[in-house]
Amino acid sequence: MTPNEGGITRRGLMMRGAVGTAALLSGAALGGCATGYGIGSAAGIDTRVDATRDYLVQTYPSAAPMVQAAQGVLYMPLVTEAAFGPGAAYGEGALRVGGQTVDYYSAAKATFGVQAGAQQYAHALIFRSSDALAAFRASPGWVAGADAFYALPTGGMDIGADTLALQYPVVAMIFGQSGLMAGAAIEGTKYTRITLSRA
Repeated sequence: MTPNEGGITRRGLMMRGAVGTAALLSGAALGGCATGYGIGSAAGIDTRVDATRDYLVQTYPSAAPMVQAAQGVLYMPLVTEAAFGPGAAYGEGALRVGGQTVDYYSAAKATFGVQAGAQQYAHALIFRSSDALAAFRASPGWVAGADAFYALPTGGMDIGADTLALQYPVVAMIFGQSGLMAGAAIEGTKYTRITLSRA
């Protein structure tokens, strides 16, 4: 099977929808990305992660079996990306193992030469193997690269055993996109463990 068979694309396929109310960045907000969207507390992230997980499996039920069978899932409830020439994206989320939060992470990415505008989206990294999960947790700054699959089947197709996605140890799902830019892509995003207060 080639990467484009069965309605699957190798690079990011964004699923339209909304996870809460998405507010667009202004140019002035770009410089404060890292703190502007910083939720600031573990409890706040956990609440948003719960909502993001529920939205993903309820809106896209074909993703539920993969989520349930995963060794771990990193949920990023909201990544804010802005580009006015050089740009940046930032978000905070939680890694869940066995349905429980084990660590909190930031996601950051610099962009160059992309379309001007701003957008917000959620995404999840589904770790299908214990080795992939262990490598992610051991890394001081894991970068999404060619070892991950950045797509979902189109037209409501199931993610079954015959799809290309299941050949990869990490599957990235991007959804809830809202904004003025043409698309979202997480390849090149760096994930770093962070320490937050519970309050």
